Amino acid sequence: MSTLTGRTALVTGGSRGLGAAIALRLAGAGADVAITYVRDEGGAREVVAKIESMGRRGLALRADAADAGDAAGAVDRAADDLGGLDILVNNAGIGVLGPVGELTLADIDRVMAVNVRGVFLASQTAAARLRDGGRIITIGSCMAQRVPGPGGTLYATSKAALIGLNKALARELGGRRITANLVQPGPIDTDMNPADGPFADAQSALTALGRFGSADEVASLVAYLAGDDAAYITGTELSVDGGHAA
Repeated sequence: MSTLTGRTALVTGGSRGLGAAIALRLAGAGADVAITYVRDEGGAREVVAKIESMGRRGLALRADAADAGDAAGAVDRAADDLGGLDILVNNAGIGVLGPVGELTLADIDRVMAVNVRGVFLASQTAAARLRDGGRIITIGSCMAQRVPGPGGTLYATSKAALIGLNKALARELGGRRITANLVQPGPIDTDMNPADGPFADAQSALTALGRFGSADEVASLVAYLAGDDAAYITGTELSVDGGHAA
């Protein structure tokens, strides 16, 4: 199993849920990890404390992915404070669901700013700051592959855009041995979408395994993609969805 000892990482949206699990998994593999947060400063401090308890450096940066300056600036700040950057995990994202006719221009602008523009700007900045052999790992969604019902037009559009971005990044950065990969989670048990929530049974029924996944199951794939064992994997989509797209 690859280790990440001596490497540095930035996980956007890392104060809770999936982002926190990813940050802790990377730290457990030996990386120094910076995370971004918007409002959950307490959660961010708790994640950093856990990272530091593992003997790694942890850093919490307040940054709103919807703000162009924050999205790019967080990458520079992480690289400066950690002494370089090896891994970027684009995890920050939001979801606005509802009938297509009821979505407002403000809804569209906010979702696209966070889920697409913020990822693009962070990746653009990382392209200049990552060491050769670095990693860009972006968290997408199973809804970019299969939309099982109404109400997901905006969210699915934003996540589908990441497929093209990921492939283009892989081509552009491959000469420096930097890989770019897209992880497509299915229903994952987090505070925002709990496995015992009101819509959980319907979501579980859409998977081949009949259950929600855990944040750790997604984090384990991210850690694998960040390591040396995945050096020949780039420009691809990897599903952690319990068979949602099967």
